[in-house]
Amino acid sequence: MVKGLVTVVHILVALILIAVVLLQSGRSAGLSGAITGGAEALFGKKRGLDELLGKVTTVVAVIFGITSLMLGFWQ
Repeated sequence: MVKGLVTVVHILVALILIAVVLLQSGRSAGLSGAITGGAEALFGKKRGLDELLGKVTTVVAVIFGITSLMLGFWQ
């Protein structure tokens, strides 16, 4: 029961992590360059959005690592 719940959370966190990383601007501005207009209206300037996405990436990556360890120990 608990292992199934952790597996579902792990999959959701993985998908969120992929989305957050793709939204960050890179050298060529990536996907965040395409949504800059709407994002600036919600989060302020682009720099603020990049900082927010960086913090979200860190938190989601830590959760992903914890769920990975949990699933690894239960194998």
